[in-house]
Formats: sequence, structure tokens, C-alpha cells
Amino acid sequence: MKDFPKLETPRLWLRQATEADAEDIFQLFSDPQVTQFHDLDTFTHLDQARAVIERRKMGFESDRGIRWAIALKLQNTSIGSCGFTWDRASDQAEIGYELCSKFWRQGIMTEALTAILNYGFEVENLERVTAEIMLDNTASRQLLKKLGFQSQGVIKERGFWKGKHHDLEQFVLSRPQA
Repeated sequence: MKDFPKLETPRLWLRQATEADAEDIFQLFSDPQVTQFHDLDTFTHLDQARAVIERRKMGFESDRGIRWAIALKLQNTSIGSCGFTWDRASDQAEIGYELCSKFWRQGIMTEALTAILNYGFEVENLERVTAEIMLDNTASRQLLKKLGFQSQGVIKERGFWKGKHHDLEQFVLSRPQA
């Protein structure tokens, strides 16, 4: 099995989440502002965070995807995550991400996603990366557009979580041409 790739940016370490990150991940997903656009319920106990760590570890080991913990270099504590779900047959992946609300609008996610997109295109040889967001998630829409993603339009009732259907806007970023 290959080693989990560690990435570095000027302010961040992008690394695999470990059991030591459970409390940080619990804090992240126990914030209703963070979970409002997610297909998971707001966390109420630490075991939910441990399950996320294990699920992501298994996803990497089985080559279904990769999810990096986003850690500020100074503290090396997890403040969010970002990663890909692979579609190996078509050299594509779907990107996903979240960040503690107190770190919003500081350019952290732009920095993290730029690093993983470079990894996806250069190391994994992706041809396309997609993202699907809820229509009310204007911050995510702005982030994706800033990174060069193009809207492909709205897919009606694409998602189903928290007991109801959700229309999602799909974005695509193609491999940069050399």
C-alpha cells in the first residue's frame, strides 16, 4: 500500500487525520454553521469524529478517495479537511471540503484546494474535477469560481439528506493545458 501523501503550503500542513485529531474533528462537525451544507447531521459525541477518521482511512486504503486534514503549521491541529472521491475509470474525481467557521474568509481553503488540485492533476493525472454544492452555499460558489471551476448548471433533487431532497449546482475544472 502506498503512503499517504503529505502536502505543504506556506501556512498549512495537509496530512492524514489520526486519532489525535478526533477532538478537533468533533469541534468542526458539532458547529451547525459547518454542517448546514453537509450531508451529515451536526455531531453530538466524539465517537462520530472517530468514525469519520476511520472511514477516511479506509477510503484511502481501498483507493476510493483521499481526504487530507488541514492543519495550521504553527499549531498542527486540524481545522478542516479537503480531498477527492476517485472515479478512476474516467480519470476524474469529486472534490469536497470543510473548514472551522472561525477560519472562514482567510484564504485558507483557497490555499489548501490549490495544493490538492495540483496534486490531483500532476500526481494522479486527473482530467477533470467536479464539485456539487447546495444552492444557498454562496461562499463555496465564490471559492470554486476563484479556483477556475465552471458551473454546469443545477441538477434538480441531486442530493438527499436530513430528510429531504436538495438541488445541487455542479462545477467542473478540467486539467490545465500545458
